[in-house]
Amino acid sequence: MKRIILTGGGTAGHVTPNIALIPRLQELGYTIQYIGSYEGIEKKLIEELGIPYSGISSGKLRRYFDLKNFSDPFRVVKGYFEAKKILKEFHPDIIFSKGGFVAVPVVQAAKSLHIPVIIHESDMTPGLANRLALPAATKVCCNFPETLSSLPEGKAVVTGSPIRQELHSGNRLAGMKFCGFSADKPVLLIIGGSLGSVAVNQAIRGILPELLKSFQVVHLCGKGNLDEDLKNTTGYVQYEYIKQELPDLFALADVVVSRAGANAICELLDLRKPNLLIPLPAASSRGDQILNARSFEKQGFSEVLMEDDITPEVLLSRIQDLYQNRQTYISAMEHSAASDAVTKITALIEETVQNTSIG
Repeated sequence: MKRIILTGGGTAGHVTPNIALIPRLQELGYTIQYIGSYEGIEKKLIEELGIPYSGISSGKLRRYFDLKNFSDPFRVVKGYFEAKKILKEFHPDIIFSKGGFVAVPVVQAAKSLHIPVIIHESDMTPGLANRLALPAATKVCCNFPETLSSLPEGKAVVTGSPIRQELHSGNRLAGMKFCGFSADKPVLLIIGGSLGSVAVNQAIRGILPELLKSFQVVHLCGKGNLDEDLKNTTGYVQYEYIKQELPDLFALADVVVSRAGANAICELLDLRKPNLLIPLPAASSRGDQILNARSFEKQGFSEVLMEDDITPEVLLSRIQDLYQNRQTYISAMEHSAASDAVTKITALIEETVQNTSIG
């Protein structure tokens, strides 16, 4: 029986791609175990799926002064020995790491036991945790062609990021019924991120009367960001967060306005949704969303509007242009190498396992 350990954590973005792989890995006959931190977000998400979960100690290397910088190296060392013990007991054929600092000791433990490792980098440039893991990796999966130059030659493969297969099972009519919409206008879906984007929310609501002349609008505005004054606006619905009905809302959407997080834009690519990306400004991040968005723009998948450049007139014009030219973006996405990532990555896992057993 084939065995695999999945690892990654710290944020949902380091867990959801692993979750997307699980159904296909189970179909291929893999016994799966997950290694994450003691009480990270990954623990709840994985245990809900009934996958065996093991927690280990983990630390973080910060680029600023913090007293934890002195204690965290000891946590990482402890995590390394905990991971090594788990690997010896489980005897995995392969490790798949989505990154985050909890994955570093797991990958290093696998290297010491000569277990092959495949890691996945979502952003244009590798994060620190994945840079530490690269020397131990057999293969490295990435989302962007530009990332290949930042990765070891011969190891890197453009696969895209695995997305949950249930997102493909949405029903447009079910989405229309859920939102109370009609079939007489196209649908614009706004995704501001799990916490919501104040800038995006305000900009969309500022042009809502004009938008509603041409579109029906579904607004995922983030926790605590509902506007009660707009509650009964015809053709406009707002939700803090959607889980179960999200596939139906994607099926309903003709065009999308979104932040440019790696997982979010890979979902849009896989679902062939024409999109306008408004990346998180560099001042609020390490600039990865800007790089992600520019890559998708260069490949013809997306329109990009910087947050500092938003005016009511510009935003309205860009959304209208996006809709008018939507087929151009759909055609470009259909020819992307970074789609159907679940199939590509699981095939790479199978190949690596077979080559290791032959070797």
